Amino acid sequence: MGFDGIAVDSYAVDAKKLDIQTVGMEFSFILTQVRKAADTIEAGGIEEVTIRTDRLTLIIRVLSRDYFVALAVTPTGNSGKGRYLLRVTAPKLQAEL
Repeated sequence: MGFDGIAVDSYAVDAKKLDIQTVGMEFSFILTQVRKAADTIEAGGIEEVTIRTDRLTLIIRVLSRDYFVALAVTPTGNSGKGRYLLRVTAPKLQAEL
């Protein structure tokens, strides 16, 4: 997904439970604000952000200045494995951009 909120591609196991397009679009704005805050305090570029709610854990991995990948995991899912898979897959996705 782009930081502008436009999805490049998406995949959902059960699209009826969660509109992943809307989730990505809404959180892209928040991610932009987090990036600005990190720049303001000179903390460096953000690599990963995790947001936990009652219904999901959203793991976001920044791929470039313009794109990020997000993974929504149910509360019973293995978010640690999701973080790992995003970390090892990110270089492959970056090469495709």
